[in-house]
Amino acid sequence: MSSERPEAAPPADPPAPPQPEQAAATTPAPRSLIHHADFRRLWLGDGLGQLGAQLGNLAIPVFAVATLDATAWQMGALTAAESAAFLAIGLPAGAWVDRMRKRHTLISADLVRATVLAVVVVVALTGHASMPVLYAAALAMSAATVFFDVAYQSYLPGLVGPTHLVQGNSLLQATQSVAQIAGPALGGLLLRVMSAPMLLVGTVITYLSSATAVSRIRMVEQLPDPATRRPLRHEVAEGLSFVLRHPLLRRVVACTGISNLSSSIAGALLVLYVLRELGLTEAQLGVVFSASAIGGLLGALASSRLARWLGEGRVIPLAALMSPPAWALVPLAGPLTHLGVPAIVTLTAAGVSFYAFVVVYNVAQVSFRQRVCPPALLGRMNASVRFLVWGPMPIGGLLGGVLGERLGVVTTLWVAVVGLALAAVPVVASPLWRMRTLPGPAEPEPAQVS
Repeated sequence: MSSERPEAAPPADPPAPPQPEQAAATTPAPRSLIHHADFRRLWLGDGLGQLGAQLGNLAIPVFAVATLDATAWQMGALTAAESAAFLAIGLPAGAWVDRMRKRHTLISADLVRATVLAVVVVVALTGHASMPVLYAAALAMSAATVFFDVAYQSYLPGLVGPTHLVQGNSLLQATQSVAQIAGPALGGLLLRVMSAPMLLVGTVITYLSSATAVSRIRMVEQLPDPATRRPLRHEVAEGLSFVLRHPLLRRVVACTGISNLSSSIAGALLVLYVLRELGLTEAQLGVVFSASAIGGLLGALASSRLARWLGEGRVIPLAALMSPPAWALVPLAGPLTHLGVPAIVTLTAAGVSFYAFVVVYNVAQVSFRQRVCPPALLGRMNASVRFLVWGPMPIGGLLGGVLGERLGVVTTLWVAVVGLALAAVPVVASPLWRMRTLPGPAEPEPAQVS
């Protein structure tokens, strides 16, 4: 599952030219983002990229398990490689993005990912595929994704303005959920008639289409004056300090980081568990993934209403608290088959409920941290958060592989459930329970409590 006034404010930025984020905030915004032309272009690009990514997320692990006969350890290493760059370059990436035009960064990341996957397709079709090739591709994709994600979350506030952040994040989360529904189902059907490498061709095309859509955004970004730049280590430290000194943001980051560690432990073994332990087919796996994503779509559509009904602060610990019991249904899928409950039904119920809570949590916390952060710090703040919450993912992948070999796949899945329960503690034992309105950058205390 992938943030008020800090207890100690970060050092003040030197004067800089007005940023696009600031300009967008003062421009009258349409009532709905549906009528916002540049947002529609970003929305389209994101939707295409998300669809392709879902095809790739299904094709690559299926290819590793079914064709390359990957072990639990190898699947753990592959999962670790897919997020390793967040740990390796996650912090400086934020300072770099703050110095770049974010639209150009998004386009370049899409082109890099398309190129890497095209190489994987060629290598696989010529009979030279191996796990080291998949590791290398995953590492390169991970590096490109670091820059895309940091630029993406830093670009949205300037594009739509602060009053439309929740709506923008909700629409993008809904699109992601639709892609998660359509992608695996389509991929599972296509895997019946074509090989996994051929399915990756679709991912290449969607990344190229995403780059084209983003390239049509017309908002002009103004780069900060190079004369105002400070040493990279100072800018990196400033972003990290903002996150760690913020009394609510650091609790959210702790929850998300532990949750991602636990989810990666389970995710490293999930395909292996479904295909080998439960005996489902690749097509059934695709159906489970797609049906599970319906929960994410429901969560995205309900997130704004839940925030108004329950409170912007309270919805965060509630969503975190409900995730562990939802995921517990995954290791229970095997025992429940002996009671007459098909594994595909149990896995679908687990996925629908789990992803619904994850998306509600993500919409609330991402919107909060985008709103609370000064525009000049957005890139560094997002990179610091990504480093802290995605950095544990490669560690979790490796742990999943090791524990899967030593304890068994099912026992390791239960370890992940315990980890998700522990992840909820920082936000459950926090002032978030009492907050209806989360504070903005100039508000040291919540505007409303109940």
